[in-house]
Amino acid sequence: MSDQSKTNKVLITDEELIHRVSQVDETSLEDIDSEPMYINIGPTHPATHGTFRVFCKLDGERIEKAAVEVGYLHRGFEKIVETKHYTQVIPYTDRLNYSSGLANNVGFCKAVERMLGVAITPRTEVIRVLVCEIQRIMDHMICVGANLVDIGALTNFWYFFNAREKLNTLLEALTGARLTYTYVRIGGLAWDLPHGFEDKVAAVIKEVPKAIKDVTGLVKRNRIFIDRARDVGVISDEDAISYGYTGPCLRASGVDHDLRKKRPYYRYDEFDFDVPLGDNGDTYDRIFVRIEEMWQSLRIIEQALQRLPGGPINIDDKNIMLPPKDDVHNSMEALINHFKLVIEGVKPPQGEIYDAIETPNGELGFYIISDGSSYPYRIKCRPPCFYTMNTLKKLVEGSMVADIVAILGGLNVIAGELDR
Repeated sequence: MSDQSKTNKVLITDEELIHRVSQVDETSLEDIDSEPMYINIGPTHPATHGTFRVFCKLDGERIEKAAVEVGYLHRGFEKIVETKHYTQVIPYTDRLNYSSGLANNVGFCKAVERMLGVAITPRTEVIRVLVCEIQRIMDHMICVGANLVDIGALTNFWYFFNAREKLNTLLEALTGARLTYTYVRIGGLAWDLPHGFEDKVAAVIKEVPKAIKDVTGLVKRNRIFIDRARDVGVISDEDAISYGYTGPCLRASGVDHDLRKKRPYYRYDEFDFDVPLGDNGDTYDRIFVRIEEMWQSLRIIEQALQRLPGGPINIDDKNIMLPPKDDVHNSMEALINHFKLVIEGVKPPQGEIYDAIETPNGELGFYIISDGSSYPYRIKCRPPCFYTMNTLKKLVEGSMVADIVAILGGLNVIAGELDR
C-alpha cells in the first residue's frame, strides 16, 4: 500500500465529518452537558487525611450538594472510658486532638479535680499554662502549615515545622513523648520540670518569631493565596454562634469569646495578652487569627517563665496522689497506699460536673457523672471540632471543588475528636 493510500485511510473528509455531526441529536447533547457528576472528596484525598469524606454532587466545578461523613476513626472514647479508672482515662484524652494532647490532659484532669473539690499547687498551675501555650503554638503551626500546603503554598510548611520541631523537642525532654504525652495527673503532674528546662524554653521562643514572620511575609499579600482564601467558606457571627463554634473559628467571625478571658482558670486573668478577632469569618481570617494567636501565646509563655514559683507539683492527698517512689520502696504504709490507689483508683463523690478549657481549637469540655466508684458512670466529651465539622456541608455547597480543601483546612477538623 502506498503512503498516499495510508493517509486516505486515516483522515476523515469534510463531507463525512458533516454527516456525522448531522446525525447527533441536539437534545441528547443538552442532556449530557447538564448531567451532574457525583464524586468523593476523601477519604483518600490528601487534604482529608484519610479519615472522612465529602460526597459531592457537581455541576461542572461547582458543588450543588454535599453529604459529609464524620469519619472513619471510630475509637469509641466515650464508651471505653466508662470501663477505666479515672487516671486510666488520661492516655485516651491524648488521642482526641492528637495535635495538642497535653491540652486534652489538662482539660480532663481539671474537670475531675473540680469534682473532687481540690485545688492544684501554684507551681502546677503555671506549668500547665506553660505547656498548654506551647501546644497552642504547635497546633496552630500544623493547622496553618497544612492548610497552606493544601492550597499550594508548600514552603510555609517547612518554615513552621522547623520551629515546631524545636518546641516538640522541649516537650520530649519534659514528658518523654512526642505525640501522646500522658504527662498531667489528677491533682498534679507526673514529675517536675527537668533541670534547665526554663532556659531552654526561653531560648526556643526567641526563634519561633522568625518562622511566623517568614510565613506572614510569604502569604499576607500573595495574590494567589488571597484569591484562594478571601471570601471562601464565610460564616457569619450569628451562624457561628448558632452552630456551636468556639476557638479561632468563632473569633475569626468577629465574636470575642475566649475561656481564658471570659471564665479565667489557672490565673489567666493575671496574664497580659490579647484575643485576636477576624472581620469576615472566611478562610483568610481563620488562618490569620491563628497566626496572631501564636504571638499572644509567646507573650504568655514569657510571663509564665517569669512568674514560675517553687514548691511542690502535687497536692498532699493520699486518696488522690501516688506516694513518692522512695517512700514506696522503704515504707509499708506508702506501699499499701500505692497498691490501693493503683487497684481501686480515685473515687470522686456522687454527682455530676461540666468543666472546660480553651484548647487550640476551642472549648474542650467534659461532662462527668460519678456514682461514687472508681469508674466514671458517664463521660461526655464536648470537642470543638465536632461542631465546626457540622457546618462543612453549609460552607462547601455553592463553592468550587478546589475550595473544599481551603475550607476544611481552615476549620482544622481533627478526626480524633469526631467519633461518636
